[in-house]
Amino acid sequence: MKLSKFGEKFTSHSGILSLMDDLGNALADNDHMIMMGGGNPAHIPEVEDIFQQRLQRIVDSQTEFTRFIGTYDPPAGDQAFCRELAAMLKRRFGWNLTERNICLTHGSQTAFFMLFNMFGGEDSNGRNRRIQLPMAPEYIGYTDSGIAEDLFVAGKPDIEEIDAHTFKYHVNFSNVTVNENTAAFCVSRPTNPTGNVLTDQEIETLDSLAKHHDIPLIIDGAYGLPFPELIFTDATPYWDEHVILCLSLSKLGLPALRTGIVIASEEVISAVSGISAITSLAPNSAGCMMVSDMVRDDSIISLSQKIIRPWYEERLRFAQQVLHDQLGSLPWAMHKPEGAMFLWLWFKDLPVSSLELYERLKKRGVLVVSGHYFFPGMNEEWPHKNECLRVTYTRDQATVQKGITIIAEEVRKLYGQ
Repeated sequence: MKLSKFGEKFTSHSGILSLMDDLGNALADNDHMIMMGGGNPAHIPEVEDIFQQRLQRIVDSQTEFTRFIGTYDPPAGDQAFCRELAAMLKRRFGWNLTERNICLTHGSQTAFFMLFNMFGGEDSNGRNRRIQLPMAPEYIGYTDSGIAEDLFVAGKPDIEEIDAHTFKYHVNFSNVTVNENTAAFCVSRPTNPTGNVLTDQEIETLDSLAKHHDIPLIIDGAYGLPFPELIFTDATPYWDEHVILCLSLSKLGLPALRTGIVIASEEVISAVSGISAITSLAPNSAGCMMVSDMVRDDSIISLSQKIIRPWYEERLRFAQQVLHDQLGSLPWAMHKPEGAMFLWLWFKDLPVSSLELYERLKKRGVLVVSGHYFFPGMNEEWPHKNECLRVTYTRDQATVQKGITIIAEEVRKLYGQ
């Protein structure tokens, strides 16, 4: 079977494919594998009860049930939902939005595929326009999402060492150089994989640069503001005409419904909706129907603040304590956990690569993600890239305790301690 360049690219090995394969295998072998690598949201009973009740109301209404399973929405998604969401964001944050500033997609991963290839790649003048990631490490799912090769460019961050076992990345603005080949900026906030939250000042500076050069600033808010608000530090929701804010219902607790939300200028929304129409006709109705009432009465915000965020914070505190107990005085550090559901661990001068450490842990029944996958667009050699792991802390306490204990045992062997 002969494949096109597109076919070869999107059927070859990739970090995100490896991650999702591991997730599937771990679910199939649930009795033996400790899954501490994926980004699947936790099953929070109070949240699932709310969604189960909402689903029951849909099933009990013939009109709603027919819409739920049997009616195409427009390419931009359910316009009544988009109108309610625009009204809520205007009410809560003063953003000047209408439904024409919002569209839905089949998950935020699909939205990024469309946005990256809409702005990046070869333009009509033959230039290879690239997406600039102002601060690596960045999300593993970006890496292979470009139809064109070499779509991303990124530079090293500044590293602030807070104490012996805690550090934080900051944008090094001397590495943020814009030229005629720069198509857009993109940041995740909170950052997947590190849990870093770009400060309000960093976001405002990036937006100012984007406006000056007339390029968009894409903010991946899948874990962030205004929902599901997995942010454990001070941060302000941010949007203006140069910002493309991408949200998701996945981390709210609805990953199976694959609902992404794009908030942008009318021009961008029209373009994304057009691509959606060509590639998939329309997004699904299920996600927006499940949360429409919560958007209308703002309870999507209170659910995030009062139930979802505290649940993750409690598990974060437990995992942090276990890490300090198990890793002790080894040469390790954790990125300051400011959001999302991951711990980003740095093993300084690790005797093997992070990929080999991942393989060793996999043999012991613990799945994490090797840090080397999270540096799209950074081609320069930097040992730090091969000294980090992403670890998910959302399992029950006994499982997290066991997983971290095995990680510590393997790391201790590598350092000869």
